[in-house]
Amino acid sequence: MVLSSPQGLRQRKAADDGSGDSGAEFKDECGQSEKMRRQAHEEVVWGQTPDGEVFRVPTTHDVLTGLFHPRYPKSHLDILNLSLLGLQLVLFYILPRPTAKIFFLFYFAFWRAAYDAGLGWVLTKQSKRKWMIREIQRLGWLDEKRNPAARNWIRAQLQGKMGKDYSFDELPLEYNTWLLFRQLVDMILLNDFLAYCMFAFTCFRVPEGLSFPVHAMRWIGGVALVVFNLWVKTEAHNVVKDYGWYWGDVFFQRGALVFDGVFELAPHPMYSVGYAGYYGLSLIIGSYAVLYVSLAAHAAQFAFLVLFENPHIKRMYGERKPIALRKPISVSETKKIQKVNRSSQFISSVEDNADQLSTPAATEGESATDTETETECEGKASGTLRSYRPTQPILLESAISQHDLHHKYFRRDVVILHNIDLPPANAMLALLLVYVVLGSSLPVLSYHATLALHFAHACAWCMFHNVGLGLLLRAQSKSKYLVRHFLKHYHYPSRDHGDGAVQEAFTNWKALYNISLCMTYTSLTSLAWKSYTAPVAWFEGDALLCHTLGALLIALHVWAAMESFEVLGVFGWFYGDFFMDDFPAHLEYTGIFRYLNNPELMSGASFLGLALISGSKLVGMLAVIRFVSHWWFLQTCRKSHRDSPHMRKLYGDSLRKDAGFVKVIKNVASKNARLLESRAGRHAPEIRRVAKEVKGTFDKVFEETADVVEEFLARSKPKISEVMQETKVLLQQSRERLVITRVARDLSSYDTTKYKISIVPSQSGDKRFHIGEPIKVNWQAPARHSRRDWIGIYKVGANKSTLVTKISSIGLWVPVHGEEWDQDAPVDETSRITTLGKEPELGVVSFEGSTLPWTTGQYEVRYHHDGKYNVLSLDGPCEVYVSKPAALDLTSIRECLAHIVPLCLDSDPDLIPLSCGGTQEPTDTDSAVARDMDDFSFWSEQQAKRICYVIKQAFGVEYAPDVVMADANLTALANRILVSKQLLVV
Repeated sequence: MVLSSPQGLRQRKAADDGSGDSGAEFKDECGQSEKMRRQAHEEVVWGQTPDGEVFRVPTTHDVLTGLFHPRYPKSHLDILNLSLLGLQLVLFYILPRPTAKIFFLFYFAFWRAAYDAGLGWVLTKQSKRKWMIREIQRLGWLDEKRNPAARNWIRAQLQGKMGKDYSFDELPLEYNTWLLFRQLVDMILLNDFLAYCMFAFTCFRVPEGLSFPVHAMRWIGGVALVVFNLWVKTEAHNVVKDYGWYWGDVFFQRGALVFDGVFELAPHPMYSVGYAGYYGLSLIIGSYAVLYVSLAAHAAQFAFLVLFENPHIKRMYGERKPIALRKPISVSETKKIQKVNRSSQFISSVEDNADQLSTPAATEGESATDTETETECEGKASGTLRSYRPTQPILLESAISQHDLHHKYFRRDVVILHNIDLPPANAMLALLLVYVVLGSSLPVLSYHATLALHFAHACAWCMFHNVGLGLLLRAQSKSKYLVRHFLKHYHYPSRDHGDGAVQEAFTNWKALYNISLCMTYTSLTSLAWKSYTAPVAWFEGDALLCHTLGALLIALHVWAAMESFEVLGVFGWFYGDFFMDDFPAHLEYTGIFRYLNNPELMSGASFLGLALISGSKLVGMLAVIRFVSHWWFLQTCRKSHRDSPHMRKLYGDSLRKDAGFVKVIKNVASKNARLLESRAGRHAPEIRRVAKEVKGTFDKVFEETADVVEEFLARSKPKISEVMQETKVLLQQSRERLVITRVARDLSSYDTTKYKISIVPSQSGDKRFHIGEPIKVNWQAPARHSRRDWIGIYKVGANKSTLVTKISSIGLWVPVHGEEWDQDAPVDETSRITTLGKEPELGVVSFEGSTLPWTTGQYEVRYHHDGKYNVLSLDGPCEVYVSKPAALDLTSIRECLAHIVPLCLDSDPDLIPLSCGGTQEPTDTDSAVARDMDDFSFWSEQQAKRICYVIKQAFGVEYAPDVVMADANLTALANRILVSKQLLVV
């Protein structure tokens, strides 16, 4: 993964680009080393501030060397840091062990809070509003005229830590602020690390009742984890350097950040596997207190990652992607999915040549919402409105796009229990869950018979989910088994071209797969619950350790499943490439798939976790059965396995051989192997031969076992005879929220008669605004007014009082001074009162987009004081209306939508239809299939909700946002409205 700044700022001089005289190379070894040294010095790294200033980034030095090496000069902050570290060592030796344990626990908690909460808060404010830069500018710490003493002190602290290429006066404020921030980070990190070690050492004990081999394994495992921790941190620092280590991109840009090496081992290795030393030291110390403190500290670090790091990366390097953007599929991909015009030819080709059909697909999930479109495609796209029969629905022609393909097959699909809708098919899922829960709570048989029954029940669902569905998927991949079944037994319209059979087969498959998945884990949980016995003594033996490890394994499973679904989406989650010929076939290894080819293997962690918690051999046996059956499933048909027949058929050579994790391990192993061979001397060939023989033996056993298991399971191929149909309904509810009114008590010092606001008339010259049309308001306030003043818009009559507003604005407000607000909260560090003056201050604010009312009616605007609800002036009423069609025909409805939709999309030319004045990207004009003139897209689902609100008020029909996003076309939406009006006639 590469995070690139707006400009590439890393440069090399001419001597490094290979353009010099090749005959001038040094011949001797000393000369070559001298040349390499000179080229290393010639590498120049450039930085750029947010204001655009470009500067040369000096070389920074290692913190440990600079702090502990006696020859390096020490700044005042270094002396403070060393004093704090030395104080910890002194207290560790002076204080009694019980007192030291309590002290270092709270001392470590302080430094951990300073890291995760303190640095997280400061970095978040710096990332959003450049808070540290603004504070230093406000206080004048680096201003020679305003605060020369502070500037000289900071200059002395920084110059002693840097090299000869550093110049305090020539470098920008952002870089010097970052250097000062680095010293604060070093102090927090070192004291946090030492405080944790001191707390762990105060808890040291030798667990009783363990044999010597167990103690040896405990120490070996602990030391290995600590060494692994140090290796990960070192490799990570080698990749990101000091710039990434100390969050330099929060202050300035320094070229591209390339995350390779150890960053391909695991997600966020510095925050995940980079804390393995915590658990290694817990093993060595042998204390539950150290283990749980380590878990809490690690959880705090993940909170830092989620609350600061990820949002910062999204702000800096993220890119908004419009929703419902119709991007035509390339010509080469379009040729793959062309269909035969006559349905008889299509059906006969399916019946006669089923074994020759391929199933191109993609493994990445779509970000669009899941509503099936009712659009039918015929011929080529047309950019003009044709002549239609006035009151009849039409068949829309459109270009082939991945957006339309997605909504053709996906709706609000149930994933586990998400999006569950009881009537009618999903009621079966609820009934199945109820019968398992009731069966586990109403014992009828003896205890051992009940356990056996629950084990058989869980084993049956596990085998059905992995083996049964695996065989069904394999049959679908080879011969289109499910599609052929529906084509044979069910009738579809002649103009359907087989789409109905594919959609119905896939719909039933999704329901069957989700039920099987839920029942597998529900039956497993029931077995674990029945076999579980709460320990009498939690702190004796390994009961507490087993519960802790079990909970961590279950959490690992949940995290891996969520990460997999985020990458795959509903398309990959439900194995859409086994059913859909339409989707283009391409693979992208992102998210958790960057590190693992088969992250679903982690789903077995929950089986192991419940086995540890319950202490049941039956649950452990079920975990083994699940691992073997799922391994067979992956070998047979799972799409992320390179050797899968289905994957080979679809993606061919585009499949990668090794995942990121495997690649990193192989690189480390190859380096160590070369080092071992260099030291083995004449024994190196013998070592290589033995290694190859051992590897060949394991591969042979693996292949033979796979063949035997597959042959055995193939004999029990199930036949699926029942199908289920899903029906989903999206309900929307809205409500008004009352507020606890906050009023100011200092109005006596303000002249309220000098506050005035007035609504600027619309283009028609009156105070009537079409819904979605911006509403501008002129305001006047005395010179000495609060800069936190704000103006809200409310329905007439909603507030009975003209002095205090008691109803929430629900986001329909704008600040008088926008720079004084951070979203809905006022900025704390700014002055609340404007400077003194005699002339009143004038201004204009505009209600646009989400600050506009999207319901018709009479409204008034209110000027409020100091971020509170005191009303200083109001104006109104003004009317918000919506235009309605002159007649109930397709042309009139489309013309009405052509006025409504652009307003709901904020008149953004990149979103609105070309027929309404939108702009077309050059890539669209060059493509084989041009964009439809009536297509539109969205930046967020909120814009689709606006269209739904306006359609309800203009035409009297209701739609979910998913429906509007699925159409995303004026003519398609007009046709849908016309059909709905005809169906709803009483």
